[in-house]
Amino acid sequence: MSGDLSEHRKEIDRIDDEILRLLNVRSKSVIEIGRLKKQQDADANLHTPAREAAIIERLVAQNTGPFPSEGIRPVYREIMSASLSLEGPQKVAYLGPRATFTHMACMQKFGSSAQYIPVHSIKEVFSEVERGRANFGVVPIENTTEGVVNHTLDMFIDSNLLIYGEVLQEVSHHLLSKSGVPEEIKKISSHPHAIAQCRNWLETHMPHVPVSEVASTARAAELCLEDASVAAIASQLAAELYGLKVIKSRIEDNLNNFTRFLVLSQKAPERTGKDKTSLMLSIKDKVGALYDLLRPFASHGLSMTKIESRPSRRKAWEYIFFVDIEGHIEEDRVKKAVEDITGRCLFMKVLGSYPAHS
Repeated sequence: MSGDLSEHRKEIDRIDDEILRLLNVRSKSVIEIGRLKKQQDADANLHTPAREAAIIERLVAQNTGPFPSEGIRPVYREIMSASLSLEGPQKVAYLGPRATFTHMACMQKFGSSAQYIPVHSIKEVFSEVERGRANFGVVPIENTTEGVVNHTLDMFIDSNLLIYGEVLQEVSHHLLSKSGVPEEIKKISSHPHAIAQCRNWLETHMPHVPVSEVASTARAAELCLEDASVAAIASQLAAELYGLKVIKSRIEDNLNNFTRFLVLSQKAPERTGKDKTSLMLSIKDKVGALYDLLRPFASHGLSMTKIESRPSRRKAWEYIFFVDIEGHIEEDRVKKAVEDITGRCLFMKVLGSYPAHS
């Protein structure tokens, strides 16, 4: 069979038929697991990141090739996304509209079979999850170029939602238009952050083309459909969803440009062994207060991956700190550190322990 192309294709067809048969066998087990979950806890989240991570890690570890290990994660993300849809609808609210980088982060986390609900503000994302109209919410928290998203931090002050997970999404900007012909472009539109992240490229390659700000990169893509002389700075997903052509790909000035997103839920995820804990706290106004706050983390051997401060809005010169540390709140060292810190704070709130992005 080594030299017969038709025989190789027949063999691939046979294997594909077997893969499909096994996917259906797998799906029957998934449906039964979903039934048992609902019997045990009717309100339980069907999505279990610990189990998903264990499946992928096991498959990657035993993979001998030639199928690339980096291809296993996206393939099984879609298999598990489709499987979850058999157990029940997975509704995910996100800061819309469609084809934004938040939408892309959602799909990276939950796959294409989830039911996505675009809303107009970060506050609405929190509200959809708090009211039970969505199982999860996805909001941006920080960007490597533009910094922290303060509105997201502020929402945690009064919300009882927990952080269920995080997603790191590469922000790669493309210049798109209806025709794909650069000579036809008379105007470029995009979100202010996208324009700022592509400023040097625009000044070098299209210095005489006016650039205008719009509400989102997706709205910029919509404008291309309305006017062939308009180009948009937007994502590859926007090109696919709106049927646009890429004039130039990856025009961002910083190629190491990522946005971190948080997944919100009313429930906490299971412990995975590779977790992160987020805390919100307010410290007493005294000399050395911040040093006293940080010392227990070091004394208990915890790595702090982020600290951000915001005005409390309740008292002048009083600040709230948002802290990320490695580890899970159920670990003794994390629990003891939090206990030590609590006595030194005006208030302390655990925002969640959740799987660190991998």
